[in-house]
Amino acid sequence: MHKHKQRNKMSVSLKQHIRGCRAKGMAPRRFKVIVELCKPASGGCLKKLRSSMAGSGRRFRIRRKLEIIGSVAAEVHASCLSKLLRHSSVKRVHHDTKLRTRLNIATPSIGSTLLQRRGLTGRGVTIGIIDTGVYPHPDLVKPVNRIVGFRDFLGGRCHPYDDNGHGTHVAGDAAGNGRSSRGKYTGPSPKARLVVAKAFNRFGEGDTSDVIAAIDWIVRTRHKFGTRIVNMSFGGPPGGSCEEDPLCRAVGRAWDRGLIVVASAGNEGPGARTIDSPGINPKIITVGATDDLRTLKQTDDQVAPFSSRGPAPDRKTKPDLVAPGVDIVSLRAPGSFLDRREPFNRVANSYFRMSGTSMSTPIVAGAIAQLLQRFPRLTNEQVKSLLRRSAIRLRKGGPNVQGSGEVSLFGFAAAKPIPRCRPSRQAVKKTVASR
Repeated sequence: MHKHKQRNKMSVSLKQHIRGCRAKGMAPRRFKVIVELCKPASGGCLKKLRSSMAGSGRRFRIRRKLEIIGSVAAEVHASCLSKLLRHSSVKRVHHDTKLRTRLNIATPSIGSTLLQRRGLTGRGVTIGIIDTGVYPHPDLVKPVNRIVGFRDFLGGRCHPYDDNGHGTHVAGDAAGNGRSSRGKYTGPSPKARLVVAKAFNRFGEGDTSDVIAAIDWIVRTRHKFGTRIVNMSFGGPPGGSCEEDPLCRAVGRAWDRGLIVVASAGNEGPGARTIDSPGINPKIITVGATDDLRTLKQTDDQVAPFSSRGPAPDRKTKPDLVAPGVDIVSLRAPGSFLDRREPFNRVANSYFRMSGTSMSTPIVAGAIAQLLQRFPRLTNEQVKSLLRRSAIRLRKGGPNVQGSGEVSLFGFAAAKPIPRCRPSRQAVKKTVASR
């Protein structure tokens, strides 16, 4: 195979990684990659790939299958990379990039407290969270344990834990019941169930392949746990357009199977074109952050300077919505990395203060659980449309700063029939096919 054909199989992310290493005078011996295959990652296809690379000894190792995007995660020695790129079964090779994890005022300010008074607490709805894990905080496990599923993609542990603290805070942002604060720090859906996938380590870092494996698991178990929503409070630099980015494609597949995917915009603002992956996917709900100025009214809220701005690489408008994300008080994971590094952010004994689009995203996920309790037959496209139509436009910032505006549930407080919001025929076909 000619060299230019090899380069065509090398993704933008892998090219950028190699160029970056050369610029720093580095010559890595091994690469973590995601190998996109021409055919589904069946046993026969993988056997053929292994056998043809057998002469490379330990220079090529498949780590895990990523069925949701027809790929495998692997480690390849630098001397073996060209051979991998020449293989007839290989469509493209991506760099397995590193990703990073990115309420007492926030919950009532968007109208969630009003809905809770009408009995909309997320009961019967399950939220999937991909993050650093979850600490079994009293606000999540008492009086009833609402952590109904847990999977550790790093250490293989069976019981919920969080050695970083970020995932516990995110879980509380969406579904904390305020038990330890007598209801003061309560998330939008205090009775929602949680399914948690740990794909990030104690430092808040995770490989793209581990995150994709977590997405695959949540998709496969969605009927078992009743999962309707997936929260992704993390991100990384896009690997080119959404079609070229493995993570972006994986969340698109999850959306196509009927899940409501909510992802953070990123904390790289205020510059333009700073939306993280997977938030660049045009299908999903991408959330930026606002500063609520510690007031209940939304009219004085403003987009936080750190909140990433659009457009996305394909020139699509992003984010879709914004929500409170500055000085959000939620659950503390005692002894975790963040808890020890930032003791000044502790609030009382059970809570912790954080800022970022990582916080605004689960607030939206929790709000969606409230909507689904009231209107359980809504599709993901209908939910997205309803949230955008009911959002409050802020005074400053165009569509690539605030999307359709700040999420607001006040219009859903009255008991009404299912809102008139017809999905496209294509969306109906996808939803039916996924069931």
